[in-house]
Formats: sequence, C-alpha cells, structure tokens
Amino acid sequence: MKHLKALSGVLILVGIGYVLWQVVPPIFNNYQFEDVIEQEARIGSYSNKSEEDIQEIVFTKAKDLNIPLTREQIKVERNGNFVAISVAYKVHVNLPVYPFDLNFSPSSKNKGM
Repeated sequence: MKHLKALSGVLILVGIGYVLWQVVPPIFNNYQFEDVIEQEARIGSYSNKSEEDIQEIVFTKAKDLNIPLTREQIKVERNGNFVAISVAYKVHVNLPVYPFDLNFSPSSKNKGM
C-alpha cells in the first residue's frame, strides 16, 4: 500500500512536469514576442520604416521564436509618428487527455515626439 502511494505521487509529479513542459514554452515565447512588438513600435515611431517594413521585421522575429502566425495576422498602423502593432494568434497544446489552444494577442502603441 505504501509503495502504491509513492508510485501515485511520482506519476502525479511526472504528469504535472509534462503539462508544464508543453505549456511553458509558448507562454515564454509570447513574453519575448511582446517585447519585440513593443520595441518595434518604439523604434518605428522615430524612424521612416513603412508599415510593410515593420510587419516584415515582426514576422521574422515571430518565426525566430517559433510563433505560428502569418504576415496577415500582424496589423501595423502608422500615422506620422504614431505606430501601433497588434497580433492575434493561438498555439495548440496537444495533451493526451485534454488538448487545448492558448490564445495570445500582444500589442503595442507608441507615439514619437
């Protein structure tokens, strides 16, 4: 009986570890991607980059971070020194018992002086 309890505890810990192994990387990548978007909005407000140039930079960084999105999902609005970037995407987490999607929508707005 004592061995059964110990085995159950180990299996629960392994299960929690597996879930974290599947869920934490997409969340961490999203945090990094949010930083990229914020930085590009800030830099874009002080540069002459076009909306397409900013979109391409953000798309390239997303691919570097293994974020599954298309260029069309990256919305860039530029009006003078005002730059807004928004993205909406989801990452499918395929757990054996309960597969689900993590939805992310990072965005940033910046206005240069």
